[in-house]
Amino acid sequence: MASLRLLDAIGNTPLVELRRIVPAGCARVIAKLESANPTGSMKDRMARALVERAAADGRLAPGGTVVEYTAGTTGISLALVCAALGYRSHFVFSDAFSEEKRCTMRAYGAEITDVASENKKITEQLVRRMIETAREISRRPGHWWCDQLNNRDGEAGYHPLGEELWRQSGQRVDAFVHSVSTAHSIHGTAHALRSHNPRLRVIAVEPAESAVLSGGPSGSHQIEGIGNGFIPPLWKPNEVNEILTVTTEDAKAMARRLAREEAIFAGISTGANIVAALRVAERLGAGATVATIIVDSGLRYLSTDVFQS
Repeated sequence: MASLRLLDAIGNTPLVELRRIVPAGCARVIAKLESANPTGSMKDRMARALVERAAADGRLAPGGTVVEYTAGTTGISLALVCAALGYRSHFVFSDAFSEEKRCTMRAYGAEITDVASENKKITEQLVRRMIETAREISRRPGHWWCDQLNNRDGEAGYHPLGEELWRQSGQRVDAFVHSVSTAHSIHGTAHALRSHNPRLRVIAVEPAESAVLSGGPSGSHQIEGIGNGFIPPLWKPNEVNEILTVTTEDAKAMARRLAREEAIFAGISTGANIVAALRVAERLGAGATVATIIVDSGLRYLSTDVFQS
C-alpha cells in the first residue's frame, strides 16, 4: 500500500499556464502552484528536507525543539513538519509580517518570540536582529537552530520541484524566473532544470527598494519573504544569468490581478515573480516557455493592504 504519511503529500503540485495576463506575442508563462502543498507554500519542501536530514544525522535529538527566524512562511512549514514528526518549535517573528502567519504557526503548536520592526518595514537591521535572537534561543538545551541562510540541506529540498516542472511542462523550459530570499529555491529548482536543459536562462527577482543582489543599497520594502537586505551566504551569482527588480507596489498590484484575472490567489512575492516573468516572456517571444512559482496562498495576506485596498 502506498504511504499515507502527511509529509508525503508535499510536492507533486499542479502546473498552470497563465492565459489572460500574458500579452499576445509573448512566450508561454507557466507556474508551479505551490499553494497546493499542505501548508499552502513551497517552503514545505525545504522544511521537510531540513528537519529530516538533521534528525537523521543526530543534529536534532528526538523530542527536541527546532528554532528559526522567519518571515512566517518557513516557520509555518517547519511547524507543520515538527507537529507531524513529534518535535517542538520556537520561531523568531516580527510585526513586519502578516498576522495570519503568526496565528498559523501557533495553531501548529509553535512558540513565538517577537522582534519589533520600524513601521512594519522589512530591513536588513530587522532581519539581522531576528537572526541573532534565534541564535541565542538555540543555545538552550535540546534546541536545534535550522539556520536556513547557511544550511545547504535546504537547496536539495527543491530538486524535486525542478524535476516536476520539467516533466509537467512537456520537457520545455527556456527560462526560470524566481525571487530570492535564502536562494535555496532558485538554485535547487534551477539545478534540476539545467540537468535537462543546459542552456536554461535563470533570472533572479528582488525588491527594487532593496536591490542588493544588483549592487544597490540595502533599503526597506514590503514584499514578505524575500529581500533580506544583504546577500545570502549561499547565493551563487555564477548560476544566475540576470537579476530583475520589482517594486513593492507592482508586486502587490500583480497579486491582485492574479486573483481577478487568472483566479490564482497568491501572495506578494508571487506577484513579484509574475511581474518579472512577463518581462522575460515579452523579450523571448512566442514559441519559448518561461517558468516561475506561485510561492504561497493569498490567504496569508488578508490582513495586509494587498487585499484590503
